[in-house]
Amino acid sequence: MSNRTALVSVSDKRGVVELGRGLAALGVRILSTGGTAKALADAGIPVTSVSEVTGAPEILDGRVKTLHPKIHGGLLGRGTPAHRAEMAAHGIDAIDLVVVNLYPFEATLTQARGDASVTWQDAIENIDIGGPAMLRSSAKNHERVAVVVDPQDYEVVLAELASTGEVSAARRLALAGKAFAHTAGYDAAIAAFLSSVPSGTEPSPEAAATAVASLELPATLAVQWRQLYPLRYGENPHQRAAFYVDARSPLPGAPPARPTIASAEVLGGKQLSYNNILDLDAALGLALEFAAPAAVVVKHNNPCGVATADSVATAYHRAREADPVSAFGGIVAVNREVDESLAQLLAETFLECVVAPGFSAAARAVLSGKKNLRLVAAAGDFTPASVAQAAWSVRSVAGGALVQMVDHGMVSLADAKLVTQRGLSDREREDLAFAWRVAKHVKSNAIVFAKDGVTVAIGAGQMSRVDSVRICERKAGAKLVGAVVASDAFFPFRDGVDVLAACGASAVAQPGGSVRDEEVIAAADEHGLAMVFTGMRHFRH
Repeated sequence: MSNRTALVSVSDKRGVVELGRGLAALGVRILSTGGTAKALADAGIPVTSVSEVTGAPEILDGRVKTLHPKIHGGLLGRGTPAHRAEMAAHGIDAIDLVVVNLYPFEATLTQARGDASVTWQDAIENIDIGGPAMLRSSAKNHERVAVVVDPQDYEVVLAELASTGEVSAARRLALAGKAFAHTAGYDAAIAAFLSSVPSGTEPSPEAAATAVASLELPATLAVQWRQLYPLRYGENPHQRAAFYVDARSPLPGAPPARPTIASAEVLGGKQLSYNNILDLDAALGLALEFAAPAAVVVKHNNPCGVATADSVATAYHRAREADPVSAFGGIVAVNREVDESLAQLLAETFLECVVAPGFSAAARAVLSGKKNLRLVAAAGDFTPASVAQAAWSVRSVAGGALVQMVDHGMVSLADAKLVTQRGLSDREREDLAFAWRVAKHVKSNAIVFAKDGVTVAIGAGQMSRVDSVRICERKAGAKLVGAVVASDAFFPFRDGVDVLAACGASAVAQPGGSVRDEEVIAAADEHGLAMVFTGMRHFRH
């Protein structure tokens, strides 16, 4: 067996005892340090301390354990006659397998978010030095050394050792790539943390909390994604593309805090396309805004029908009928499990994808005949409060990137400022609250007409707000009478209010803040409209 010696030193001890037993059963000598050595020894697994190999004790509060020629020589030595001779001359034994993961630096930062007792020094002490050095040495020398950073790889490595006596060259190369990605992500987190401390700030116990609070927009941003799978093509057939996910995704088996397409499971149908993923993300984001059963139909990254109701099946039926022409070939998101009654409705229309918390067995049976329909189950907490957490939005521009916090803002209509002579009825207030949430997810200039918890018409992505209203008028005509309207940004002139009134709107929600607000308010009073200012804009370019 070529893998005669393994060095095992892990902070994440999932599966390490089982790994140790497997290695010992194969006759592999195990070197280890600190807590890992104790865990293995307590399990009755023969283990040799690194100190016995180096002849040097762990020093400086454990900061120096493996930084020694007998360790790094054992990792970096190639299998050439010259290297073997030199290693023998210096009493260096080859190390063939390295199993290392790093001090929990990011976990310490996560703890600091909710625990003021976590100090600056706590964060610094969780910056691993010896671990990354061993990983980099091993990964560089992957022609001879297998390096493992992910407990999920333990089983396959043990299987190869048991089968052939060695880890294959192809596997060693793949593991080396994972090791360098692991250290790159680790270093990126450290760089972001250190560069988040305000310029000129002296390190102090409070500095850890200050840096963590500033992590959203650090001076140095190194975002790391891993490829989930390649795509057939991008927005168009001549563009190559792939789907990448956050490399810091949750541990296997742990549901994500918020449902995402990146963590969702595709239960049926052909592979998702680039445009499918964009539309699924848009649809899911809007569905997550509502506590009541809700359904969203998206086409080309804009909602074309949205509704809430007592049941998700009713909500979907209402959302689809809001714009049945646009719904054809659309993407659907719901915030409840798809049951049989909803599945029967979904089967009536050609759809690309449906994303939901889950699908009942009866629903899957109904939809099994729709061979090209992708069913996407998005695990996580669908309650609106659970998704209002910080997350980056990153958009590339030539030569750089724009980074901002995701728009989790939402002003309650109860807190909006009534600015007109006429007030709101209870129904208008409820419909405005609904329309305002929808408008947040519509491309600017966004106009949303709604009535009784369903969109009547949506105007999106126009260069003029008046044009967005005109689109709604062409789509819905007389159905707009008595509906309320949400506008993602202020009306710069009274002409927008004039056309809304001409369409039959009864009430309007808008951010306010124009230099012509008084003129716009006067127009609303002239037409007998109720108008509220939310004080919050929701541009979506």
